[in-house]
Amino acid sequence: MRIQRILATTAALTCLAVLPACKGGGGQAAPPGTPASSASPAAAEGAGDGPLVKAQQYMREWAGCENLSAKADDPRIPSGDFPKVGQWSVTEVGVCSTTADKSDIVIAVPKDMKEFQAGYKQYVLDRIAGGDGAYGLFSNVIVGKGFVAFPTLPKTSMALVRSEMRVLTCNPTAPVPQGYKREKALVEYCNLSDFVPAKDGAGSPNLETPQEGPNGGPGQPATGSLGLPRAGSIAELRTLVSNSPLACKDHFSTDPEAVGIESIDYQPVVKGKAADWGITGRALCGQPAGERRAHDLSWLDTVGDMKKLQTKAKAAQLADLKDDGRLSATASVLLVGENVAVETNNASARFVLYQHPRFLYLNCVPGFSAPTGYRLEKAQVEGCVLTNYEPEHPVG
Repeated sequence: MRIQRILATTAALTCLAVLPACKGGGGQAAPPGTPASSASPAAAEGAGDGPLVKAQQYMREWAGCENLSAKADDPRIPSGDFPKVGQWSVTEVGVCSTTADKSDIVIAVPKDMKEFQAGYKQYVLDRIAGGDGAYGLFSNVIVGKGFVAFPTLPKTSMALVRSEMRVLTCNPTAPVPQGYKREKALVEYCNLSDFVPAKDGAGSPNLETPQEGPNGGPGQPATGSLGLPRAGSIAELRTLVSNSPLACKDHFSTDPEAVGIESIDYQPVVKGKAADWGITGRALCGQPAGERRAHDLSWLDTVGDMKKLQTKAKAAQLADLKDDGRLSATASVLLVGENVAVETNNASARFVLYQHPRFLYLNCVPGFSAPTGYRLEKAQVEGCVLTNYEPEHPVG
């Protein structure tokens, strides 16, 4: 699987985020000849006086929601993959237009909100597994009480999240910067927040965006690092990564013999004596042996000398790149914290660890750069950076 650059996925993100641009014919702000404020909830076409009208009444207080219609042939309803009646427990779909700019808000009413969120999550993960690693980073799925809104414009989403409505994001790398609310969704690994991301910068301001260095290269934010995780022991580190799909819950060992096991499919970053890499403690997650050969292997490290670890890891990474310019498909990627590290080639685990507890990938590929919106900080060794962006994922 390859994590594609954000700019390469703009068209797909736009269409599958149910924007009117996907309709083919553009889409009108309201049915022809209808004044923007003439339709009352009771007069909404095909909407009756049920949940769609209640959603309209709620959103009117924050962004405007006029000319409500539940007609399937309303030209404002896009023809994207979602939302659709019968999908993810959705029972009704409608559309209204904002008061000020006449942009559209599609509304879906699910019978079971957890089922809806689970369906959206699986859709995002399927897109990521299919190679569209940036899908869902610019989510405009706004969850309300008993309904979900899909605004056309980020500024409409920003108005709605001033209420109790929240942005649903299920791409594990999607950031929720400091200063914004982060709430648990109804399904694991998704978040609800009042941070509205937008590829053109028109969404919520991200005050954590790293600032450019004096020579145009990667620099630190104005106040220093955005923060890296730390732990006082291997046990604390195991707890710290427990939200990820690393196989640490059922298969975990600090036994030196077990920790030294590797397989052709799961190669650690650290080779030889761990102490030579600045490591003070090490553990193995995964199944080292059994009815089948070793599998699902990852390693947890406590680090006494982070510069030494990064120096050795840089040399190993450059040696791996030397033959064909690509990292080995079975080589682990080194994620570092303040005084801890994780070695894993589990892509799903890395996606989660980038988001929480905010590990970063040590990337020493010459000429590497990251798109706007991703973290990019200086490493402790020259020629490397710390980032949560993987342009070409080394595993399939």
